[in-house]
Amino acid sequence: MLFLELLKAVFLGVVEGITEWLPISSTGHMILVEEFIQLNASAAFKEMFFVVIQLGAIMAVVLLFFHKLNPFSPRKSRQEKKDTMAIWYKVIVGVIPAAVIGFLADDWLNDHLYNYQTVAMMLILYGILFIVIENRNQGRLPKVNSFTDLSYKTAFLIGMFQVLSLIPGTSRSGATILGGIILGSSRFIAAEYSFFLSIPVMFGASALKLVKFGFSFTGMEIAILITGMIVAFFVSILAIRFLLGYIKNNDFKAFGWYRIILGLVVIGYFILRG
Repeated sequence: MLFLELLKAVFLGVVEGITEWLPISSTGHMILVEEFIQLNASAAFKEMFFVVIQLGAIMAVVLLFFHKLNPFSPRKSRQEKKDTMAIWYKVIVGVIPAAVIGFLADDWLNDHLYNYQTVAMMLILYGILFIVIENRNQGRLPKVNSFTDLSYKTAFLIGMFQVLSLIPGTSRSGATILGGIILGSSRFIAAEYSFFLSIPVMFGASALKLVKFGFSFTGMEIAILITGMIVAFFVSILAIRFLLGYIKNNDFKAFGWYRIILGLVVIGYFILRG
């Protein structure tokens, strides 16, 4: 019994680790996966699990970018430490919109928008937007090629795009990367900034879900949660490295087409299921 549940947690950790960082919506994938692989647990635990498993994914960002995000590193000059603090200030500015609206609207979003219709619609809509915006940007040079170029105003506006990711199926990384590109950022900086924004957002979301759940776990629930987080951590390292390597020579249109196809699959599956 426990072994089977741990296998499910491993699979869910793999899905989370891949889809959290690629702009293809982890929620959309989790909804499909949950149709076939359901944890033998309470509805409250599963709601918490699908959010808190992200802690494993976020620790991959902390590990991979630890030096870049550490303002106290003895290997950095005084100016580099100031530049690192500036990155954190811009992250805080970018996090504010989603933190405020997410906290106020969390219950409403869970009750009204966590359904396959919303997920499918957002998958398709943002898939189309990725293709349209990448086509529009062909031949255009980005204005923001480093975090020094990223103004506080632009950081805040990208944070406003992150608010859109509160709607399931949108993709947090997808919304922030798309917003960054629209506002003149290079794909690389847009992706990195998206990763950095995820640190406080995902820690905050996980803390909120843990408080609501009540920190009351059975031994099996602890084993399932830890397994999912560990797997998500290692898979996330691979996914992040893949994405940063991929966007050096490629645009996001392939992800756009993938989203459209997945959205149609979600609609088709639930219609056929009746």
